[in-house]
Order: sequence, then structure tokens, then C-alpha cells
Amino acid sequence: MTLSPARVPGTGVRRLTSTLYGYAFLHDLILLYPVYTLLFSDTGLTVWQISSLFALWSLTSLVVEVPSGAWADTFSRRSLLCAGPLLTAAGFALWVLVPAYEAFAIGFVLWGAGESLGSGALEALVHDELDRLGAADRYARVMGRTRAAGLLAVMASMGLAGPVFAFGGYQAVGAASVLALLLAAATATRFPEHRKARAEGDGWAATLRAGLAEARADRSVRGALLLVPAVTAVWGALDEYSPLLVRDTGVAEETVPYLLLLIWAAATAGGLLAGAAERLGTAGLAGLLAGAAIALAAGAAVGTPAGLGLVALAFGGFQSASVLADARLQERIDDTARATLTSVAGLGTSLATIVVYGAYAAAGSVTSHGTAFTWFAVPYLLTALLLAAGARAARE
Repeated sequence: MTLSPARVPGTGVRRLTSTLYGYAFLHDLILLYPVYTLLFSDTGLTVWQISSLFALWSLTSLVVEVPSGAWADTFSRRSLLCAGPLLTAAGFALWVLVPAYEAFAIGFVLWGAGESLGSGALEALVHDELDRLGAADRYARVMGRTRAAGLLAVMASMGLAGPVFAFGGYQAVGAASVLALLLAAATATRFPEHRKARAEGDGWAATLRAGLAEARADRSVRGALLLVPAVTAVWGALDEYSPLLVRDTGVAEETVPYLLLLIWAAATAGGLLAGAAERLGTAGLAGLLAGAAIALAAGAAVGTPAGLGLVALAFGGFQSASVLADARLQERIDDTARATLTSVAGLGTSLATIVVYGAYAAAGSVTSHGTAFTWFAVPYLLTALLLAAGARAARE
């Protein structure tokens, strides 16, 4: 049976999104996530050694982030999406087979490089394929669902890690994690990719220069680039400290994971609602950020388990806003440098996240976690004010 022209785009979108959601789920179905810090500690690493591993991970991501975006604009984005999980899988396998500081360090380098290969390449591939199918307006909705699929995988990992660890220890959770990443790499081979061939001599360095030149020449692109880290970095960093916030409410240790699941579930819902939130416009995005910031401050300041409901609501709002910030960027950049500039935004997010880690360490050492979370609502209020001012100026 021959498909009618009206049905072909719908078939293409379904193929793209089914592959995308499966890839996102498998990519984050990592049973090592809840226990890898325990693996380091049980191996005999000190807190300083563990912290140095995290720093090495961040440094690797910073070094590889922008070049990987230029590679994705020059070569095959699909190939990079296949290679990323394979590098991460190799790192995780090394952790459980040779548990030692040097192996952990190499593993973090492989993980950081693997994550960076997909940063920019995934967003660019999805946007360009949707645009080719006449469905670019679905980008925010599709990427919101993609993030939700990843968060569902993280929650599934939390639930599965305990019984799998009880069955076979670190080797079992490591093997399950490697298997999930191998399946993610295999799934990535199903991504469609229709791109014009580069002119000979157009290497990745030239692509990088062209992308940065576009950002310098277009004020709206610069604004969109800055908005991504402004929206994403703070709550992304605060997530690492959310277990400490939950424990400070006075709940039993065994209750902490369940309350964390509440926060993750709200973030998942925020991703699913991003498509609907796209109708809000700039002023609406400002209102969303302001409302989420107020919820974060109020929920954290209360210092009770009930207040965590407001924190969860805030994380849902920030997740929606992060998807919308990415969508605004994709709307404003040229196809030839899409992955490059998306990676530049990712680099800004990584740098801002490191700053937040340092600021939180300073704040958390002199005050409670609830107070620290409350203070970190301020950057979002400032971002909301700037967005509202920009929307008002555009109307005048």
C-alpha cells in the first residue's frame, strides 16, 4: 500500500520520536547512578579524591563540549550519538572491573567525553529532522517528552538499583548500566539524518568560527544563548543537594528516596507540559520563572516535608522553562551551525553550574540547606525581571 503524501510526514515524525524517546530512556537507565559514590568510598577514596573526580568530569565536559558541537555540524550527528554511549559504557565497565582511583579517573574522562558528544548533536538532529518534515513547531513538545523519558529512566534506576545490587553487588549494577548504554548506541543507529554534504575544506574549525560569528552578529541569538544557562544551571546544580535538603526536614533516612521521587516526578511532569507552556511567550516564560522561584524559596524556607511539595512544583516549572529556553535558541540559529551554538550554550551551562557549586559550598557551610535553596531563587527572579522588561520593550 502506498502512503499518501499527507501521511508520510506523520510517519517520519513517529519514527523520529519513537527512536528519540527510546534512546533517551536507555541513555539514562543507569543503575550505577545511585551507588557509584558508594563504590568510590568502599574502594577507600577520600572525600577530596572523590571531589577531584567530579572536577575532572566537569573539566572534560568543558574541553570537549564546543568542539563536539562543531563536529556534529561538520560530520554525522547520528554517529556521534552512537559513539557517546559507547564511551560512557567503556568508562563504567572500567570502574567495576578495575576499582581504583586511576580507573575511576579514566572512566570520568570517558563519561564526560561521551556526554559532550551528544550535547548539541541531539538537539540539532531532532530540530532539523522535524523541520524537514514540516513539524518544527513540535520541537518543544518533543524535547519536553524526551527529558521526561530520561527522568523516568532515572527513577527506574533508583528503584532497580537496590535489588540488583543485593543480587550481584557493584558488578551487577555495572553490567546492567553497560547493557543499557549498548542498547542506547544501537537505538541511535535508527535516527534518520538528512543533511547536505559539506563543501570540501569546510572543516569543524571553520564551522566553529562561523557559528560564533553568527552569535556575535545577532543580538537575539546572543540573548537566547545566555538564557539557556540562566534557566538551566542553578536548578540543575541544586538537584545534587536535594537529598540534603530533604533530610534536613527531619524525615527518616529511609523516607528520603521517596521524597526525592516526588521531586523527580514533578520535573518529569514539567517536561511533559513544556509543549503547552510554549504558548506563553516571553512574558509568560518570565511569569513561569518567577512563580517557580517563589515556590522554591517558600518551600525550602518552611523546612518541613510538606514544603517539599512546593520545591517539587518549582523543579517542574524550571524543567519546562529549560525546554522552552532551548526551543527559543533553536528557533534563532542557522541550520549550518545549530549543534555548534547549542554546544556553546551547553558550555555556558557547565561553567555556570560550577559557579553554583562553589557558591553553594560557601553558603551551605554557614547556613542551613533550606536557607541556601531559598537564596538561589534570587537568580531566577532576576532572569524573570529581565525577560519581562524585554517583552515590554518589544511591545512598545
